[in-house]
Amino acid sequence: MKVIVDNKIPYIKGVIEALADEVVFLPGKEFTPETIKDADALIIRTRTQCDKQLLAGSKVKFIGTATIGFDHIDTVYCKEAGITWTNCPGCNAGAVEQYIHSVLALLQTEKGLDLKNTCIGIIGVGHVGERIRHLAGQLGMDILLNDPPRNDKGEEGFSDLHTLEQKCDIITFHTPLERKGKYSTFHLADEKFFRSLERHPYIINTSRGEVIDTKALLQALNTKRISGAVIDVWENEPNIDKELLDKVFIGTPHIAGYSADGKLNATRMVLEAFCKFFGKPINFHIELPEKPQAEYNPDPTIRQIQTYNPHDDCNMLKTHIKEFEQLRGNYKLRRE
Repeated sequence: MKVIVDNKIPYIKGVIEALADEVVFLPGKEFTPETIKDADALIIRTRTQCDKQLLAGSKVKFIGTATIGFDHIDTVYCKEAGITWTNCPGCNAGAVEQYIHSVLALLQTEKGLDLKNTCIGIIGVGHVGERIRHLAGQLGMDILLNDPPRNDKGEEGFSDLHTLEQKCDIITFHTPLERKGKYSTFHLADEKFFRSLERHPYIINTSRGEVIDTKALLQALNTKRISGAVIDVWENEPNIDKELLDKVFIGTPHIAGYSADGKLNATRMVLEAFCKFFGKPINFHIELPEKPQAEYNPDPTIRQIQTYNPHDDCNMLKTHIKEFEQLRGNYKLRRE
């Protein structure tokens, strides 16, 4: 059995070799029809587009993406071609929660928001959104939830988008990217969305860049329709908009979910799926590095920022904007 693995997936080297006869590690963009044609399985990240152009004529029977999102996999073609695919739902929810927690702490300490008198709107209440809902509740915030698919199933407690536009001081996006259909999220935050905002909220996006229209977001920042933005995911990655980066409160290179804990979860989940598909025993073990010991601070807000400060990643991106992909691929994984 031959497996081709994205060489930026952590904690997989030394494990996958015991599960396959031949393992080849490649950068995500070097998965080509020629390099993968005799592979039985691919283990990838979002930078590898798995579609007919890549897969036609290959031996590939299994694709595992060590990510929550799977919009880089043509699931329709895979079904037609008899290729099984799997993703890792919820693997990095704790990492994104840590990122959002630090962002909220910075909005409090640097922008003067009183979180206990702040209304947060959470758009997309899946694995990550539920973690953010719980976090916001612990912080004493007022919470509005928006999730049309769950609402349409008859679940209670959800508001429509217009209600969030009217009442929220912070709006954070945690939706998958859906380009078509009833639940399309492509440019969900468009010019109309920003025009409808009543309370000049802060906008946070850690979902997918295309969920927010970059031009509309820039216009909202320039006209003060919003108080600021925190952007981790961008349209046209890795070629991101420099003007937007210069204007946001925090801009980071798509690393909100890049904790060591989240990465280990993803690697473990994808290897477990790999083992189940090929009928192999699940008897591997992966260890995390020890958590660094930080000086204790009695103020929980300061303590959160000490644990992880996204300004550090923002400053690095602003200094090396053309190295977006390298910053992301070589990111020093943080502990939750």
